[in-house]
Amino acid sequence: MNYTINQLQIFLKVTQTLSVTKAAEELHLTQPAVSIQLKNFQHQFDISLTEIVGRKMFITDFGKEIAVAAEKILAEVHAINYRTLEFRGKLAGRLKISAVSTGQYVIPYFLTGFLKKNEGVELVLDVTNKSKVIENLEKNEVDFSLVSVLPAKIKLNKLDLVENKLYLVGNKENIFKEKQYDKKIFENISLIYRENGSGTRLVMEQFINRNKLPVKKKMELTSNEAVKQAVIAGMGYSIMPLIGIKNELSKGQLQIIPVKGFPIKSVWSLIWLKNKRFSPAAEAFLKYIKTEKQNIIHQQFGWTENH
Repeated sequence: MNYTINQLQIFLKVTQTLSVTKAAEELHLTQPAVSIQLKNFQHQFDISLTEIVGRKMFITDFGKEIAVAAEKILAEVHAINYRTLEFRGKLAGRLKISAVSTGQYVIPYFLTGFLKKNEGVELVLDVTNKSKVIENLEKNEVDFSLVSVLPAKIKLNKLDLVENKLYLVGNKENIFKEKQYDKKIFENISLIYRENGSGTRLVMEQFINRNKLPVKKKMELTSNEAVKQAVIAGMGYSIMPLIGIKNELSKGQLQIIPVKGFPIKSVWSLIWLKNKRFSPAAEAFLKYIKTEKQNIIHQQFGWTENH
């Protein structure tokens, strides 16, 4: 046997995604590179690790056992790396964070400085919808979660980060000249929704129901980026977080339509389970955020005050 750590990482990721393409994306490698390493790893075993039925990949029983062993080996490798860094007096360990999909426009700015100062900390960041974020939190699979709508029925602590503003937006096909429109404008436009489980959708629907708006639902899409592209293409309008459309506003691809009662406001909050026992990396990250929060907000999100 002469397999490498890289091959173990690739094989484990393939077993998790059941796709060479997806594994390559998550590992930031090319598909051919993953395929070659997977093939070289397979050559070291007389028994098949994977099989293709139709066009779908399956992991054999033997492959599943090797995947379990690979995960244990990689965990030990990480432990060795962390202990080496700790012996040198450096902060080390994994920092696990889950963030709702629109949080991808927020969380990187609160992580960059910390990770640069602490190169021994490995970040595991899962960007997904609100339902999965809460599930990760409830199962204690992450140190922190980033949300704009606080979950109910979970005992937690929170640290508010930055304000979240949502506006009615459209592309530049139609000109809206009035300084402010009445909510009756919704009678004449079709709205594009996020999927069920999205925090943005929840805030949007709460506002619509509270104000009894006569909305027409055009379609439902599963990501903020998909909604954004649909609006740019002229497929409809949507209520979107300002923080996620900065570039499109500056390029003139989208416009904010001034409507009475907008923006809808919420807050991006970092949350964690009450009585959570932090790792040294998580504890250091929380301390960093509390110290640097105002500087980060001023430098990275000051532009939102102009809207």
